[in-house]
Amino acid sequence: MKILALNSSPRKARGGTSILLNTFLEGAKEAGAKIDLLYVYDLEIKPCQGCFLCWVKTPGVCVQKDDMEDLLAKWQKADVLVLATPVFVDGMTSTMKAVLDRSIPLVQPFFEIRDDHCRHPPLHARKPIKVVLVSVSGFTELDNFDPLLYHVKGFCKNLNGEFAGAILRPLGAQLEGFKRIGLPVEDIFDAIKQAGKELVQMGMISSKTQKTISREIVPREEYVKRLNASFQQQIDANK
Repeated sequence: MKILALNSSPRKARGGTSILLNTFLEGAKEAGAKIDLLYVYDLEIKPCQGCFLCWVKTPGVCVQKDDMEDLLAKWQKADVLVLATPVFVDGMTSTMKAVLDRSIPLVQPFFEIRDDHCRHPPLHARKPIKVVLVSVSGFTELDNFDPLLYHVKGFCKNLNGEFAGAILRPLGAQLEGFKRIGLPVEDIFDAIKQAGKELVQMGMISSKTQKTISREIVPREEYVKRLNASFQQQIDANK
């Protein structure tokens, strides 16, 4: 199994997104997957111009010359696409959105009715690519991922992909910090690695594993109190 993982966090290898993604990929690698990890912030990805020349003039090829050309080449050879992004204003990062916008050369301009819905047929015949979402949120509630999750699932349908599961971690950026102060989070790290193994071995991530990854670590009221005090200290220190 070939996995193309896209980390779109501006923190790249330093943030909570990377902690989750790297642990997940470690499990997949142990199960035999080949990994290709790209940091989207290191790439030149121009916004889609909406010109549709990749459909009507140069089928499958965008007229803009940047790193998206090589990314799409890797994409077409992958069995799994992992989209890793923190939640930014109820959605994905702008860099990840640019990547998805620029993926339209992978489909044809024509319409077909697929699963009782208008869709674009893929440009090249291939089995549907599996898609996994990896995301962290600074809020405590799991439903803060809902808009992002809905978006990614819709993207899968439009790009003839198969949604294989999501690694969703509220307070994800604090996971290592929770570990350092002795809170019991080892089962969460184990579950994230297990998710990578399940993807390779079963083609999907079990609902039980996804639930463990997202479980509550600290009561919401306690976390809010501590977080607000921390931010107030930082504000006072910078006056």
